[in-house]
Amino acid sequence: MTMIRTMNTSITLKKKQTAFRFSEDLLERLKELAKKDNRSLNNYVEKILIEKVYNEPNETTIAAMKEAKERKNLETLDLAKFKEFIASL
Repeated sequence: MTMIRTMNTSITLKKKQTAFRFSEDLLERLKELAKKDNRSLNNYVEKILIEKVYNEPNETTIAAMKEAKERKNLETLDLAKFKEFIASL
């Protein structure tokens, strides 16, 4: 069993062996990305599937993502004030 923590909750997963068929190009790309992330192929594929399946954004986040994509309600960032804020932390 494996315990994972997602954005919204903690989940205990019982692992079961299975097999999938992937295109050669996809498999090679997954292997490259797994290596880059210092993970086995199995662990990398499991990680990205868990992120996709269990990390659903809430309604507020979805609305903010839509707003950003549509470039609505954009504000100008005062870099000097932002640097002051960061320095105050």
